[in-house]
Amino acid sequence: MSAKVVVVGSLNMDLVARAQRLPRAGETLPGDSFFTVPGGKGANQAVAVARLGGSVAMIGNVGDDAYGQQLRQALHVEGVDCGAIETCPGVSSGVALITVDASSQNCIVIIAGGNGLLTPQSVQRFDALLQAAEIIICQLEVPAETVAWTLARGHELGKQVILNPAPATGPLPADWFAHIDYLTPNESEAEALSGVAVTDQDSARRAGERLLQLGAGKVIITLGAQGALLVTAQGHRHFPAPVVQPLDTTAAGDTFIGGFAAGLVRGLEEGEAIAFGQRAAALSVTRAGAQPSIPYLAELAP
Repeated sequence: MSAKVVVVGSLNMDLVARAQRLPRAGETLPGDSFFTVPGGKGANQAVAVARLGGSVAMIGNVGDDAYGQQLRQALHVEGVDCGAIETCPGVSSGVALITVDASSQNCIVIIAGGNGLLTPQSVQRFDALLQAAEIIICQLEVPAETVAWTLARGHELGKQVILNPAPATGPLPADWFAHIDYLTPNESEAEALSGVAVTDQDSARRAGERLLQLGAGKVIITLGAQGALLVTAQGHRHFPAPVVQPLDTTAAGDTFIGGFAAGLVRGLEEGEAIAFGQRAAALSVTRAGAQPSIPYLAELAP
């Protein structure tokens, strides 16, 4: 299979607890419900690409446990090429412990498991996938040296390289930026990367301009209910968010990235692809869970 989009990143099993509010340090709260659902930013984005009309392959690792089998199967049934998902003996699969409160905010603890063993050599073994792709997507839930190698290789091959810098807690290495065509942080990630506090469109623009100065090709800052801001060397453009009643924001950003990439490989122009990703993300937040919340192409009105 020759996939137009290749996602290099994480696969996690999400263990989700819903409660009226998030617990404070040392506090035990009664919860409302619990469920397990396939997740991980890489896998979520691969599912989003597949459901929203793009052909996609995933490069990543799972552990040799039941979760690993479930994670691989969840992608397979969506039509994701899983030939480059390897099993790491003796370690767990990645796990995300997620608590969601009544206002749909969440807090997450991630155990890397097999994701932490995804090396540059692991990705290099599947270089033929990178060569055949149009778009390569990375996130920050696998080792930094692997992300760095993949960004550089994608740039060397002349592919469109998207880095979703999540989760970001500080600046990116300076030599990454020149290899990134689209850098796609949310507000807090944009602040961590640029040093500019992002509270509105104007501060998002300043953060985006700072990231351009550092060498990123283009920056798309997602602003939740305030929409998204595209910042390029030619200027900036705001995309208002569709108005919805949110239930669970888990995987909204992943849905946007997958929708944006799927839109590009389906031939949409840049602005159309951003708006398409926004519509997909808006629908996803009206549903619970990570991958189960990601919509299908047929659900989005033209």
